This record gives sequence, C-alpha cells and structure tokens, in this order.
Amino acid sequence: MNKGKKTQRVDKILGHLGIGSRADLKKMVKQGRVSLNGQVLKDSGAQADPYTDQIEVDGELVLYREFIYIMLHKPAGVISATEDTRDRTVIDLLPEHYKVFHPFPVGRLDKDTEGLLLITNDGQLAHDLLSPRKHVPKTYYADVRGLVGEEEAARFEQGVELDDGYVTLPAKLVVTGQAQDEEGPVSRILLTISEGKFHQVKRMFEAVGSKVLYLKRMSMGSLTLDETLPKGAFRELTEDELNSLR
Repeated sequence: MNKGKKTQRVDKILGHLGIGSRADLKKMVKQGRVSLNGQVLKDSGAQADPYTDQIEVDGELVLYREFIYIMLHKPAGVISATEDTRDRTVIDLLPEHYKVFHPFPVGRLDKDTEGLLLITNDGQLAHDLLSPRKHVPKTYYADVRGLVGEEEAARFEQGVELDDGYVTLPAKLVVTGQAQDEEGPVSRILLTISEGKFHQVKRMFEAVGSKVLYLKRMSMGSLTLDETLPKGAFRELTEDELNSLR
C-alpha cells in the first residue's frame, strides 16, 4: 500500500507524522537525536524512502504511514465537522497525534445522532463511500413514535416522498420490538438506506406520520460499529475492516 513512493526529505517525513516542525527537527538533528539506517543524521533535509529506510528518533523506530482510518462511536452532542466555533466536533475527540494527519469525518451524522463514524484523511476512500453512484448501504437503529409495522415497511420498500418532493430509493425497514413510554407506543427498528440525503431517516419517518426519538448508525457498507467501544471512544480499523471497504 503506497509503497515504492519516491524519496522525501527526512524533516518532511517526520513533520507529516507530527514529530515536530521543520525548525524543531533541524534542532533535533543537530543534537544527534535522529538516525537514518543506523547512522546519526547530519542534515534534516537528507532524502529517505519513508517505507523502506529506517528512521529513528531518540532510539525509537519511526513507522511511517500516509493515511489513518479511525472508527469512532460518535456520542450525541458533537458535530460531524473538522472545526466549529461553537460546538465540539468529532475531531476534537481525537488526540494530537491523529490530528496532525488532518483527518475528516466520512459523511455526517446529526448532532443528536450516535453511532458509527469513519474518520480518515484518505480522500479517495471517502469519495468512494459517499458517491451517490455507489449506493453504499447504511443501517440505523432507531426508536420511533407510534406503532410501525408492515404498512410502513412496504412504503419504505417502494420509496417514500420527502417534504421537498424527493422520492427516496427503496429502503429496508425491520421492526425489532415495541415499547411504551409516558406519551404512548414506541417502535424499535432497523432501517437500511443506500443514499444520504439531509436528515434522511428522520424525514422518511415524518413522511409516514412518525417521529424519530433516538437514532444510531450501526453500519456503513461492510464496516460495522464495534459495540465494545463506549460512546466517544475510537480505534483504528483492522486490516480486514480496511480491506473490506476497498
């Protein structure tokens, strides 16, 4: 993956990984703290292949990578953006050593929606997952007001007309249970859609006379939320997970 790439300046390689600014790295090299293939480096601008040459900083081997792939269990109350002047973003949940890669969320979940969110700096993968032509399926768990059943499932299977006149692609609705609260019955459902219009799940239920009370994304394409991740927690994708998305 990405191997065979041409050589780069050592300070650029280390800077990409967030180890320091160019000035910081120049100073570290002067202090003899950086080595290349077992030799103490004399020039921070020396050329190296980030994938095949061995670079060490303070005796620790540096493992280079161009892209990062993070699964986040998004909590309610944070927004799916890279920065915001008022609200906390999903990027704010990451430590600095990930932020240096300038990652971004793949698609958006509403502020009050929880669940699976992929964060990466791989623009091509993000484009492939979000492209309307690819129809990547996304499955959501939801609590919705009222008794939802076969009639609504049939309408979703045909596609429903939203408030702006758009007719959705066919979607699969499965009722997993019923509950009761102080305001009446609540249906627990799984909904799989293959597009991503603004507030789509909420608007689809509004179109059939219901209202989403709670929403959580469970999967996107082949990627399924790791339920051992608490809300707000994250981990890098496994090789198998990453390969399945490609």
